[in-house]
Amino acid sequence: MRAIAVKEFRELRRDRRTLVMLFLLPLLFLVVFGYAASFDIKNVPTIVVGGGSDLAATALPSQLDVVRTDSSGDVASARDALRRGEAVVAFVAPAKAGDAAQILVDGTELFAAQAALRHLAELRSGGGTPGAAPPSASSPIAGVRIAILYNPDLRTAVIMIPGLCGIILVFVGTVATALGVVRERQSGTMEQLAVMPFRPRDIFLGKIAPYLAIAAADMVVVVVAGMALFDVPFRGSVATFALGAVLFLFVTLGTGVFISTVSQTQGQAIQLAMMTMLPQFLLSGLFFPLYSMPWGVRWIGYLLPLTYFIKVARGVMVRGAPIGALWLPLLVLAVMAAAIFTASTLRFRRDLAPAGGERENSSPAGERATAEGVPS
Repeated sequence: MRAIAVKEFRELRRDRRTLVMLFLLPLLFLVVFGYAASFDIKNVPTIVVGGGSDLAATALPSQLDVVRTDSSGDVASARDALRRGEAVVAFVAPAKAGDAAQILVDGTELFAAQAALRHLAELRSGGGTPGAAPPSASSPIAGVRIAILYNPDLRTAVIMIPGLCGIILVFVGTVATALGVVRERQSGTMEQLAVMPFRPRDIFLGKIAPYLAIAAADMVVVVVAGMALFDVPFRGSVATFALGAVLFLFVTLGTGVFISTVSQTQGQAIQLAMMTMLPQFLLSGLFFPLYSMPWGVRWIGYLLPLTYFIKVARGVMVRGAPIGALWLPLLVLAVMAAAIFTASTLRFRRDLAPAGGERENSSPAGERATAEGVPS
């Protein structure tokens, strides 16, 4: 038993990837669930529009973080700002004291909307501060009317179905692609492909084409099933949604191919794929809003492609956001796709280089020289 235990320790010490994962995953879970996994939203992005917006901004609860004020705005501009994802809450201030104010809440940000409604209810009842009285009739928030947009019932399915599309693309694009390419190396058929008259680009694109089609079909099934079974709306442009999905899929496929090029076995590929997938599930804003996380963790979410696809999916499907309001996440996905696709292609080409050298030695000129007795 002692000899076997010593042997296992030595093998584990040599397996750097497994060793890193065994120590990194517990640390990752500790950080995520200790800092990022918080349903207690303390700062809800808020805009204030209309006459007397400056006065109204000071009357709002401190948890509603006012990011912009516009004295010339109205209800239409407030709705458009929420539709574009500029804020979660829009406060339409009354033009004069005594008039009713209106608060619009973006229901696609489920936990932030619930937190905002809770804070507003406390303020209206005077419960925000011990011993405080309800606001007077002259207060900017007196008689405020609250309307929840895009997800009036605050249903979880409305915000989860667009996120599930991203999860499916991550799984198929990363795990399935990585395992498929590694399988070629383990079975020895990668060398056979390398000596055939194919360019590395042809092999690369040929390998990922089936996974691209499968992921696209899975995404269509999830969207249609979500609309039919859970009454999830699709208010935006199908073309904008498809553009975001294609860009995100290229990122995941490139990640899968890159993982396959640095893995020798399918076990190693699964380990690396899981290490890239877990942060995306937990830190992309799928479950916990990014603005509720501390900066020490939040910056990781801004480096993850799923973060930007969720912005596109929820913006298009639930809010009906136009492509002009989604240019930033689409641009980030395009840059990520170009970077990871280029890196994975170069790495894939390097893996085929030794076989390519053998192919050059087996050229017709080399065969002719060998037949004549001259070393090729």
